[in-house]
Amino acid sequence: MAKQRFRDVKKGNIAEVAKKEKKVKKPNLLKRDYATAGMKVKAYLTDAFMLLMPIMYVVFYLIMDGREEFAQHRTMGWIYILVPLVLLQTIFMFKTSQTPGYRAYNLKLIDDSTGENASLFLIFFRNISAILSMFTLIGWLLMFFRKDRKNLHDLLSGTAVISTI
Repeated sequence: MAKQRFRDVKKGNIAEVAKKEKKVKKPNLLKRDYATAGMKVKAYLTDAFMLLMPIMYVVFYLIMDGREEFAQHRTMGWIYILVPLVLLQTIFMFKTSQTPGYRAYNLKLIDDSTGENASLFLIFFRNISAILSMFTLIGWLLMFFRKDRKNLHDLLSGTAVISTI
């Protein structure tokens, strides 16, 4: 510890001297307007009807010739559904950082460390992780217990969904 000057001690500026000596920089924590869980659920339901349902219709009736064949080859059917869904969501999020559901509710996907638009790899990894965390269900329910409302796939990929309003 450096020697304190008598003048500073007399004036009661000891705290200021200590601050000057330490010169500790506090990290600049960015305050982000994270999307609420309700808004994320509404955006997910909108995306389910606008993106997922047409893909499911094409797979059920054009590719697999009905629900009976889908029931017999369920694993292949879900692969036929989920691969185009992940690719379509990745394209939407890479171009505009929004899917149709995110746009309807003024939500945007960002890289949480930089605050900028997420990279193609992060978006693709996030969408694959979202499909995998759907099987655990805890990955999706996590947003109801966290202050920043992040899901497991957001934590794994380092992304965040923010409100643009």
